[in-house]
Amino acid sequence: MGCRGETPAVIAENILTDLKSQFEAAVAASRTLTAMPSNATLLELYALYKQATVGDVTGDRPEGFDLVAAAKYDAWESHRGTPRDAAMTAYIALVTRLKG
Repeated sequence: MGCRGETPAVIAENILTDLKSQFEAAVAASRTLTAMPSNATLLELYALYKQATVGDVTGDRPEGFDLVAAAKYDAWESHRGTPRDAAMTAYIALVTRLKG
């Protein structure tokens, strides 16, 4: 039981709700960065966001001349199996670092 008589399930839900709020704030903050991140960092932000909001990448890797789509797929694929809460936490940490 928690310090206020909360069950472990309620405590876990409160933690997840707080993490989601922090994640949403980091997403908003990422749109207001004063300096444009490198392409590698943008891909990492994309991949972590997708992993946090969708889960593992699905479908086939884009082929042909769509190099941007292939790079996005590869970046997202690199996080396959990462739990959503871990992806949110990593996204928050990256945005915090980018904000300086």
